[in-house]
Amino acid sequence: MAFITRCCTSALPSRRLLVWLLTCCLGLVGVARAENAELAALRVERADDGLFLTARVDFRLSPVVEDALHKGIAVHFVAEAEVMRERWYWYDQKAASAHRYMRVTYQPLTRRWRLNTSSEPLVNAGLGVSLAQNYDSLEEVIAAVQRIGRWKIAEPGELGGSGRHMLRFRFRLDGSQLPRTLQLGSVGQPDWVVSVERRIDLTQELGR
Repeated sequence: MAFITRCCTSALPSRRLLVWLLTCCLGLVGVARAENAELAALRVERADDGLFLTARVDFRLSPVVEDALHKGIAVHFVAEAEVMRERWYWYDQKAASAHRYMRVTYQPLTRRWRLNTSSEPLVNAGLGVSLAQNYDSLEEVIAAVQRIGRWKIAEPGELGGSGRHMLRFRFRLDGSQLPRTLQLGSVGQPDWVVSVERRIDLTQELGR
Protein backbone atom coordinates (compact mmCIF):
# COMPACT_ATOMS: atom_id res chain seq x y z
CA MET A 1 0.00 0.00 0.00
CA ALA A 2 2.90 2.33 0.80
CA PHE A 3 4.35 1.63 -2.64
CA ILE A 4 1.10 2.63 -4.33
CA THR A 5 0.94 5.82 -2.27
CA ARG A 6 4.47 6.79 -3.28
CA CYS A 7 3.65 6.17 -6.96
CA CYS A 8 0.55 8.35 -6.84
CA THR A 9 2.43 11.10 -5.04
CA SER A 10 5.27 11.08 -7.58
CA ALA A 11 2.76 11.40 -10.41
CA LEU A 12 1.48 14.72 -9.08
CA PRO A 13 4.37 16.84 -10.47
CA SER A 14 3.79 15.31 -13.90
CA ARG A 15 0.12 16.23 -13.74
CA ARG A 16 0.98 19.76 -12.64
CA LEU A 17 3.46 19.98 -15.51
CA LEU A 18 0.80 18.85 -17.98
CA VAL A 19 -1.67 21.44 -16.69
CA TRP A 20 1.00 24.13 -16.91
CA LEU A 21 1.84 23.18 -20.51
CA LEU A 22 -1.84 23.22 -21.50
CA THR A 23 -2.26 26.64 -19.88
CA CYS A 24 0.72 27.98 -21.80
CA CYS A 25 -0.63 26.59 -25.07
CA LEU A 26 -4.04 28.13 -24.48
CA GLY A 27 -2.37 31.42 -23.66
CA LEU A 28 -0.48 31.34 -26.96
CA VAL A 29 -3.68 30.64 -28.85
CA GLY A 30 -5.33 33.59 -27.14
CA VAL A 31 -2.52 35.91 -28.19
CA ALA A 32 -2.75 34.72 -31.79
CA ARG A 33 -6.47 35.47 -31.83
CA ALA A 34 -5.95 38.91 -30.34
CA GLU A 35 -3.53 39.81 -33.13
CA ASN A 36 -5.68 38.20 -35.80
CA ALA A 37 -8.67 39.95 -37.32
CA GLU A 38 -12.10 41.28 -36.38
CA LEU A 39 -15.22 41.42 -38.50
CA ALA A 40 -16.30 44.97 -37.72
CA ALA A 41 -19.31 44.99 -40.05
CA LEU A 42 -21.28 42.48 -42.11
CA ARG A 43 -24.49 43.29 -43.97
CA VAL A 44 -26.45 41.57 -46.73
CA GLU A 45 -29.17 43.01 -48.89
CA ARG A 46 -31.48 41.42 -51.40
CA ALA A 47 -32.20 43.21 -54.67
CA ASP A 48 -33.92 42.34 -57.94
CA ASP A 49 -30.56 41.41 -59.49
CA GLY A 50 -29.26 39.23 -56.66
CA LEU A 51 -27.84 39.08 -53.15
CA PHE A 52 -25.15 41.59 -52.15
CA LEU A 53 -22.71 41.57 -49.23
CA THR A 54 -20.99 44.52 -47.57
CA ALA A 55 -18.31 43.96 -44.92
CA ARG A 56 -15.37 45.49 -43.12
CA VAL A 57 -12.56 43.39 -41.68
CA ASP A 58 -10.23 45.10 -39.23
CA PHE A 59 -6.69 43.73 -38.92
CA ARG A 60 -3.09 44.90 -38.66
CA LEU A 61 -0.28 43.30 -40.60
CA SER A 62 2.63 42.04 -38.56
CA PRO A 63 6.08 43.61 -39.12
CA VAL A 64 7.13 40.36 -40.81
CA VAL A 65 4.39 40.65 -43.44
CA GLU A 66 5.06 44.35 -43.97
CA ASP A 67 8.76 43.65 -44.45
CA ALA A 68 7.95 40.98 -47.06
CA LEU A 69 5.71 43.42 -48.92
CA HIS A 70 8.39 46.11 -48.99
CA LYS A 71 10.81 43.56 -50.42
CA GLY A 72 8.49 43.01 -53.39
CA ILE A 73 6.75 39.82 -52.24
CA ALA A 74 3.06 39.70 -53.21
CA VAL A 75 0.59 38.99 -50.41
CA HIS A 76 -2.80 37.47 -51.24
CA PHE A 77 -6.12 37.71 -49.41
CA VAL A 78 -9.31 35.74 -50.06
CA ALA A 79 -12.91 36.48 -49.12
CA GLU A 80 -15.38 33.58 -49.39
CA ALA A 81 -19.17 33.60 -49.14
CA GLU A 82 -21.40 30.53 -49.20
CA VAL A 83 -25.17 30.43 -49.05
CA MET A 84 -26.45 27.13 -47.66
CA ARG A 85 -30.06 25.87 -47.68
CA GLU A 86 -30.91 23.77 -44.63
CA ARG A 87 -32.57 20.39 -45.26
CA TRP A 88 -33.94 18.34 -42.41
CA TYR A 89 -33.80 15.08 -44.35
CA TRP A 90 -30.23 15.36 -45.69
CA TYR A 91 -27.08 17.45 -45.62
CA ASP A 92 -27.41 21.18 -46.17
CA GLN A 93 -27.40 22.16 -49.83
CA LYS A 94 -25.05 24.79 -51.23
CA ALA A 95 -27.27 27.31 -52.98
CA ALA A 96 -24.58 29.78 -54.06
CA SER A 97 -20.93 30.63 -53.51
CA ALA A 98 -18.59 33.48 -54.43
CA HIS A 99 -14.90 34.22 -54.01
CA ARG A 100 -13.01 37.48 -54.00
CA TYR A 101 -9.24 37.23 -54.58
CA MET A 102 -6.98 40.17 -53.73
CA ARG A 103 -3.27 40.58 -54.45
CA VAL A 104 -1.22 43.36 -52.85
CA THR A 105 2.16 44.28 -54.35
CA TYR A 106 4.69 47.08 -54.04
CA GLN A 107 6.08 48.78 -57.17
CA PRO A 108 9.66 49.92 -56.29
CA LEU A 109 10.13 52.01 -59.44
CA THR A 110 7.03 54.12 -58.88
CA ARG A 111 6.96 53.65 -55.07
CA ARG A 112 3.28 52.90 -55.31
CA TRP A 113 1.11 50.02 -54.14
CA ARG A 114 -1.12 47.96 -56.40
CA LEU A 115 -4.23 45.97 -55.56
CA ASN A 116 -5.52 43.40 -58.05
CA THR A 117 -9.02 42.04 -57.42
CA SER A 118 -10.70 39.16 -59.24
CA SER A 119 -13.32 36.45 -58.88
CA GLU A 120 -10.69 33.95 -60.07
CA PRO A 121 -7.41 32.98 -58.33
CA LEU A 122 -4.58 35.42 -59.02
CA VAL A 123 -1.54 33.24 -59.60
CA ASN A 124 1.95 34.68 -59.83
CA ALA A 125 2.31 33.45 -63.41
CA GLY A 126 -0.46 35.75 -64.60
CA LEU A 127 -3.20 37.95 -63.25
CA GLY A 128 -5.83 37.06 -65.84
CA VAL A 129 -8.89 39.28 -65.82
CA SER A 130 -8.64 41.48 -62.74
CA LEU A 131 -9.34 44.99 -61.57
CA ALA A 132 -6.12 46.89 -60.79
CA GLN A 133 -5.97 49.94 -58.52
CA ASN A 134 -2.94 51.94 -57.39
CA TYR A 135 -2.36 53.57 -53.99
CA ASP A 136 0.24 55.89 -52.52
CA SER A 137 0.78 54.04 -49.23
CA LEU A 138 0.52 50.64 -47.60
CA GLU A 139 -2.12 51.98 -45.22
CA GLU A 140 -4.33 53.01 -48.13
CA VAL A 141 -4.10 49.71 -50.00
CA ILE A 142 -4.77 47.65 -46.84
CA ALA A 143 -7.79 49.85 -46.07
CA ALA A 144 -9.11 48.97 -49.54
CA VAL A 145 -8.58 45.26 -48.83
CA GLN A 146 -10.48 45.56 -45.55
CA ARG A 147 -13.58 47.07 -47.18
CA ILE A 148 -15.92 44.95 -49.27
CA GLY A 149 -18.68 47.02 -50.79
CA ARG A 150 -21.87 45.58 -52.28
CA TRP A 151 -20.27 42.36 -53.47
CA LYS A 152 -22.67 40.17 -55.45
CA ILE A 153 -22.63 36.69 -53.93
CA ALA A 154 -25.77 35.08 -55.42
CA GLU A 155 -28.09 35.36 -58.39
CA PRO A 156 -31.83 35.94 -57.83
CA GLY A 157 -32.78 32.39 -58.85
CA GLU A 158 -30.31 30.80 -56.40
CA LEU A 159 -32.23 32.00 -53.35
CA GLY A 160 -35.51 30.27 -54.08
CA GLY A 161 -36.94 27.16 -52.48
CA SER A 162 -38.22 26.45 -49.02
CA GLY A 163 -36.17 26.11 -45.85
CA ARG A 164 -33.87 28.36 -43.93
CA HIS A 165 -30.82 29.82 -45.64
CA MET A 166 -27.49 30.36 -43.85
CA LEU A 167 -24.55 32.53 -44.87
CA ARG A 168 -20.94 31.57 -44.15
CA PHE A 169 -18.44 34.40 -44.65
CA ARG A 170 -14.71 33.93 -44.31
CA PHE A 171 -11.75 36.27 -44.86
CA ARG A 172 -8.11 35.15 -44.71
CA LEU A 173 -4.56 35.77 -45.78
CA ASP A 174 -3.73 33.11 -48.35
CA GLY A 175 -0.31 31.74 -47.45
CA SER A 176 -0.42 29.15 -50.23
CA GLN A 177 0.39 31.91 -52.75
CA LEU A 178 3.66 32.86 -51.06
CA PRO A 179 6.98 31.77 -52.59
CA ARG A 180 7.78 28.15 -51.73
CA THR A 181 10.78 29.01 -49.56
CA LEU A 182 8.70 31.49 -47.56
CA GLN A 183 5.82 29.04 -47.17
CA LEU A 184 8.06 26.57 -45.34
CA GLY A 185 8.96 29.15 -42.70
CA SER A 186 5.53 30.74 -42.34
CA VAL A 187 3.34 27.66 -41.84
CA GLY A 188 1.68 27.91 -38.43
CA GLN A 189 3.36 31.20 -37.56
CA PRO A 190 1.01 33.79 -35.98
CA ASP A 191 2.73 36.57 -37.95
CA TRP A 192 1.19 35.16 -41.14
CA VAL A 193 -2.27 34.40 -39.76
CA VAL A 194 -5.10 36.76 -40.69
CA SER A 195 -8.42 34.97 -40.58
CA VAL A 196 -11.99 35.62 -39.50
CA GLU A 197 -15.22 33.71 -40.07
CA ARG A 198 -18.88 34.23 -39.28
CA ARG A 199 -22.16 32.43 -39.94
CA ILE A 200 -25.50 34.19 -39.90
CA ASP A 201 -29.11 33.17 -40.37
CA LEU A 202 -29.74 34.67 -43.77
CA THR A 203 -33.49 34.10 -43.68
CA GLN A 204 -33.82 36.03 -40.42
CA GLU A 205 -31.38 38.75 -41.56
CA LEU A 206 -33.27 39.45 -44.78
CA GLY A 207 -36.60 39.28 -43.00
CA ARG A 208 -35.88 42.33 -40.84
